[in-house]
Amino acid sequence: MLDSADRAKKILRILRENFHIPNMSELCSDPFKTLIRTIISQSTAEANTRRAFENLSANMSITPESLAEADTRDIENAIRVAGLYRNKSIIIKRVSAMILEKFNGKLDFIYSLPTDEARKILLSLPGVGPKTADIILLFCAKKTVLPIDTHVSRVSRRLGLVPKEKVNYEDIRAELERLYDPRDYFAVHMLLIALGRTFCRAIGPRCRSCPVNNLCPSAEKHA
Repeated sequence: MLDSADRAKKILRILRENFHIPNMSELCSDPFKTLIRTIISQSTAEANTRRAFENLSANMSITPESLAEADTRDIENAIRVAGLYRNKSIIIKRVSAMILEKFNGKLDFIYSLPTDEARKILLSLPGVGPKTADIILLFCAKKTVLPIDTHVSRVSRRLGLVPKEKVNYEDIRAELERLYDPRDYFAVHMLLIALGRTFCRAIGPRCRSCPVNNLCPSAEKHA
């Protein structure tokens, strides 16, 4: 029987064989754009996030200056497809204005500061929770953090990588960061999301065809 570390490695190896990992540089060339896209993505499906961000980009520049000055209604109309668009448009304006005021329109501190300090500053921004902060730190600054979204949370607990009773963001993050090499954090994040979207769905998981079903303690329950 595999111990938890070996089992985690085997799951990662199988997921690598079955899913494509996007190039990190495609996602994170601009930390401010990554921030805005992640705010839009909150409680939103990926397809609608993509459409909303593309709409916003087509209507205005994704810069702190442009978004801080934009009419809230124009932002609302651009991101309407993402849902919660009124609240998100207010947050987008507020965070843009704060980044202009406090950081001269730049998020460059994420590259130079220690991870914990940079994370603390990001968490002080409007609309930025742990997931958003960690995505910016990992994707843009290559910091050794493992962001936990709804798919990663669900899949990691179903797979037994994280005890089911652990539902707190920081607890789940700590468990996964303990199991995996920091060099694999990006891959783990993206691959667990891919598994969650394709097979390990919240409702109606496709356990019979899942590539890691023989390593999953939840597979029989959901089969």
